[in-house]
Amino acid sequence: MSATPAADETTNMEIRDASPAHFLIKIESFSLLDKCRVDKYETKEFVAGDYKWRLVIYPNGDNNKGKECDYISVKLALVYTSSMPKNWEVNANFSILLYNWISGDYVSSLGRTRRFQRTQSEWGFSKFISKKNMLDPSNGYLVNDSCVFGADVFVVKREAVTECLSLKSIEIVPYTHDFKISKFQKIEGFWESEKFSAGGYKWYIRIFPKGNAAATGRAISIFLYYDCSDFTTHSALVNATYTVFIKNQLYGTHIKRTLTYSFSASKLQWGWPSFVELATIDDPKKGFIVRDCMYLNIELSVLNNGLTFSSTWI
Repeated sequence: MSATPAADETTNMEIRDASPAHFLIKIESFSLLDKCRVDKYETKEFVAGDYKWRLVIYPNGDNNKGKECDYISVKLALVYTSSMPKNWEVNANFSILLYNWISGDYVSSLGRTRRFQRTQSEWGFSKFISKKNMLDPSNGYLVNDSCVFGADVFVVKREAVTECLSLKSIEIVPYTHDFKISKFQKIEGFWESEKFSAGGYKWYIRIFPKGNAAATGRAISIFLYYDCSDFTTHSALVNATYTVFIKNQLYGTHIKRTLTYSFSASKLQWGWPSFVELATIDDPKKGFIVRDCMYLNIELSVLNNGLTFSSTWI
């Protein structure tokens, strides 16, 4: 079987005391590999996670093509066996290690997970360590022309439960409702609409004709309330977009404001503390209050209902 070797160009390393978990090889007279033009050395097979593996060491780099290279490449290869299915693949998290004779610990590549398969059965590092660092005895990796490489290989078993979520967009038709508010200027405190249903949820509007809180005496305050008292329709989060109109009864130039908000049991209302200045509303020439009557309209879309969900196991 032929497969294209693959590698991460550079190696992020860490220092550790623990010996390799699955394989260790000591190479004596390491420099002879390069001097004798040995392009690569494949170690004996070892078993990890019920599969057979080997280390592949390139003394002069894996992409040298007859040219000198400044790095030593080290790869992990999965050994193919006839018992494997036709389209086999094995996911494994592996580390490659190099022993330091001076400090007594190992320099190790950080564990990474790769997919080994028929067309890509070899993974590793093109620049595992530079020749300069490796061949300098004071660094401790090559002493008396001997070095030790090792490997950890942990096969990732496919035991995950897989779910497929299908989303389908549905056209949202806004709920529209008109309100006639009589004796508007005689209202004390606030006016509250009857409850209405939109998007499967209950709502109502509250208007403060003389303003609320900081807007008192300055502007009309309007708020939309989410009624979650009926827990059969209660949801953890209800996302809604709504537009409120104060209709102009003389000229047709309505005042409108739009908001989007996520309502919940802890966030029942949202709106406009200052919807419009009182000076504008109270002016009879403006046309918003005629015969002490105001007309209010709301368009409300519950965004939760814009998707349908279909979940299946794979």
